[in-house]
Amino acid sequence: MKLLRYGPPGQERPGLLDADGRVRDLSLQIDDLAGDVLTPAGLALLRKLDHDALPLVPGVPQQELRLGPCVAQVGKFICIGLNYADHAAESGLPVPAEPVVFAKWTSAICGPDDAVKIPRGSVKTDWEVELGVVIGQGGSYISEADAMQHVAGYCVVNDVSEREWQLERGTQWDKGKGCDTFGPIGPWLVTADEVADPQQLDLWLEVDGRRFQNGNTRTMVFSVAQIVSYLSQFMSLQPGDIISTGTPPGVGLGQKPPVYLKAGQTMRLGIQGLGVQTQRTVAA
Repeated sequence: MKLLRYGPPGQERPGLLDADGRVRDLSLQIDDLAGDVLTPAGLALLRKLDHDALPLVPGVPQQELRLGPCVAQVGKFICIGLNYADHAAESGLPVPAEPVVFAKWTSAICGPDDAVKIPRGSVKTDWEVELGVVIGQGGSYISEADAMQHVAGYCVVNDVSEREWQLERGTQWDKGKGCDTFGPIGPWLVTADEVADPQQLDLWLEVDGRRFQNGNTRTMVFSVAQIVSYLSQFMSLQPGDIISTGTPPGVGLGQKPPVYLKAGQTMRLGIQGLGVQTQRTVAA
């Protein structure tokens, strides 16, 4: 299934994308795409529905019909840094022996095509296309062998980053990662049963039509299963938590000379089978 949330900001309703690319309303079946709805039992109930009998929502998704963040009420937005060896190299940093963990504040979350705000005083706002992993079955101390049973599905994430605030103002990455609109997620949550191998997905990003990032998740340093297991040693994972798994090379920081975003530009990014995001940058 491709699950989504549609409507104006703050008024999103749950839905799904049918086989013809149209949005079907789920608001009579569930309150939102959050919590227990994302567990294996919750998703099983959604699969049993007659999708073609669900109310049809007018409008083409991502055109006249706005899509919101594909998961609601996110408890944790956990990110993994330097998880592609070639991205670590372009950042001038060693390949980590263990996953580098940081957080994006949930207030950074926005829809896949919402405007991205360049923060006041920022001169080094950057882009990062990433595979997002959405937790379904919660747990702690999850073994690597069992980790994939805890994944509800996957989505596209743009891990927008302010590099000066991340790297040059102390050692706290978080303050360069969690600004408002720095976490577009979606367009939809693609359930795990529709992704044959999350370690074989092409991902890419363009700015103003120029392709900067071209990668594949097979070059991750730590796999999805390793990351889920690792994180669960330090915190309990809960349904609806989002894990952003790192970016391939081609970020603005790695260009020679570096290239950063300014207001009035357009980012377009996508992951094989998971959809495409388009964001316009605006001044905060």
